[in-house]
Amino acid sequence: MFDDRILSIEALPFLWPYALCALVAYLMGSIPFGLILTRLAGQGDIRKIGSGSIGATNVLRTGNKTLAAATLLLDTGKGAAAVLIGQYYGGPDFAVIAAFMVIVGHLFSVWLRFRGGKGIAAGLGVMLALAWPAGLIALVVWVVLAAVIRISSLASIAAAASAPIAIWFVTHDVQYAQTAALIALLIIIKHHSNILRLFRGEEPRIGKKT
Repeated sequence: MFDDRILSIEALPFLWPYALCALVAYLMGSIPFGLILTRLAGQGDIRKIGSGSIGATNVLRTGNKTLAAATLLLDTGKGAAAVLIGQYYGGPDFAVIAAFMVIVGHLFSVWLRFRGGKGIAAGLGVMLALAWPAGLIALVVWVVLAAVIRISSLASIAAAASAPIAIWFVTHDVQYAQTAALIALLIIIKHHSNILRLFRGEEPRIGKKT
């Protein structure tokens, strides 16, 4: 991604745009839209119900489909926006930095003591911005599995795992595929509690109130 200049002190002026890109993307990802929207709607703290996540699936457990849809759109939008802004100002290098850091921000928000969501909607936005056909493939994987098994976490894990394969198939870009793989790994790790509940048969189904 970078050349030999990053190994020298003289590289500092060269590096600051990359650091700024990473910081801006992280802060964009850190915005907890699910928490903000549910509090504004008088639904309380979304982290105290269901899975404790701030994402759209957990917002849906409040019974408010409008809030869930808004959360989905905003989380997807911030993922896509970070990548597109990075792409506009710095090309592919900035795009992949922004892609990774916006997900890190969503998963480990500075405003929530480095806790956050599970990264699926933001990840979808990232994939759509990097290569929209790959994003659509991952979305189809999620929709089909969610419709069949009605378990969001399992559909999400499968969609995340499919993303690096889809983006490689679509773009043949090693950098994009590696970034997608790192993002998928973070998302799957973030689902560790869901994976344990899946093994115990305790994972709630989509739309179930808690």
